Formats: sequence, C-alpha cells, structure tokens
Amino acid sequence: MARPRRSDDTRQLLVEQGATGFLTNGYHGTGIKQILDAVGVPKGSFYNYFDSKESFGQAIIDHHSLCVQRNLAEALGRSPDPVAGLHAFFERLMDDFVRAEFSGGCLIANLGGELEGSDVLRGSLAAAWNSWRDAVAAALRRAQELGRIREDIDATELADLLLESWEGAVIRMKIERSLEPLHRCLRRLLDDYFRP
Repeated sequence: MARPRRSDDTRQLLVEQGATGFLTNGYHGTGIKQILDAVGVPKGSFYNYFDSKESFGQAIIDHHSLCVQRNLAEALGRSPDPVAGLHAFFERLMDDFVRAEFSGGCLIANLGGELEGSDVLRGSLAAAWNSWRDAVAAALRRAQELGRIREDIDATELADLLLESWEGAVIRMKIERSLEPLHRCLRRLLDDYFRP
C-alpha cells in the first residue's frame, strides 16, 4: 500500500484540528490562523489545501460524518442484536462527552444552529444528518425483523425521533453537566416506546 503524500497528511491534520476548533468555538469563532498555527502550517499554505473557509467547513463536516458512520458500524458489528449495538454506539458518545467534560456536544447540531446562512454548508450538514439517520434506521429495521422493535411505525420515523430526542438530550446534558438526560432518552425510546 502506498504511503499518503505529505500534503495528504497535512490536509488531514488541518481537518482534524478544524473539527476540534469548530466543536469548541463554532465555525465563526474558529480562525484559520489558529488552526494553521496548531498544525504548524504557514498561513499562505491554507489555499493549497482548501479553496475557502467554506470548503474547509465542508471537509470537516464530511470527516465528522465518516467518523460517526465508522463508529456506528463498529458498534453494530459487535453484537447480533441491533438494539444492543445502538446502545453501544450511544454509550461511546457518552464516554466522549465525559472525556470532553460535557463541552462540545454534536458537531452537526452545533454547526446547524450557526450556519443557517450558508446553503453549501447546510447541504453538507443535511447530508451528514441523513447518513446518520439512515444508518440508525437500517439498524432499527433489522431489529423490527427480529421482533425487538415495534413494526407499526416506519424505522426511518423511529430513527428521526431517536436522533432528534438525543440532540435535545445533549443540550440538557451540557446545561446540567450530567449524562442522565441521555440515559433517560435511551430508556424512554429504545427500551420502552420502541419496544413491540
């Protein structure tokens, strides 16, 4: 396997540092210079990797979406029970929140509230959300086939309900600095309302 070119490594480092900045300070609160300084890249080099801050934002959203998809696939792959796999995925997110001391939250939700003026970035956020929702819906559909989840509501509608409720619980988690709103969300939905 060929080793990635150094420029590919640098681009990835910029994206990862940008994701951290966006999660902590938001899109508008994160300066390109601070990202470049953190990675050790000269200021004039940014445009070798990205056309604009907007294209940089797209790359960060795409990177975040791929990470979510990978983590969800890993969690679901560890158990033949899709409900247990979903629990494992959300528990990993909770572990990440604790490590971040309840700051940050969800990059998609954070940016969604900030970037209403950019059609390009809103489109990227919508695509990221839909990928997450569709993967959760596929897991719920498998759970329906196994008789673990109610079948009278479409799996996509259940996935939307779960993720929209989860994002609201993330806001309460940040306010209360507690995982209890997230545990409550999973108990009320995955372990109660979604059951047959």
